[in-house]
Amino acid sequence: MSDQHGPGVRQHNPLTTRVNQPNREEGVVRAGEHPVEHERPEDWGWHGRAGKWAQIAGWLTVLAMLAYLWGNHEGRMEDLWLIGIAAGLVVMLLWDLRRKRTAWRP
Repeated sequence: MSDQHGPGVRQHNPLTTRVNQPNREEGVVRAGEHPVEHERPEDWGWHGRAGKWAQIAGWLTVLAMLAYLWGNHEGRMEDLWLIGIAAGLVVMLLWDLRRKRTAWRP
């Protein structure tokens, strides 16, 4: 580890020790503690799918993008991009609905 740190970062703190971890960067742990070897996504609050709120937000996004078709712009290139991106979102939302409906459930 380099000796160049920002202001306020002390190199030697008696309350912490530096630990070499295989396939990871050097860790700093409290004295007498063991470093975390594996963290599950559930430990950080991720429990899987976003559920119905992701679908609702997706459809509202599609409606908002299509609402941009009406405005004071004169060129139609913007319309092509808006319709294309909205269509892509619709395809992904429909694929997600089908995947949820046909998924194996434990």
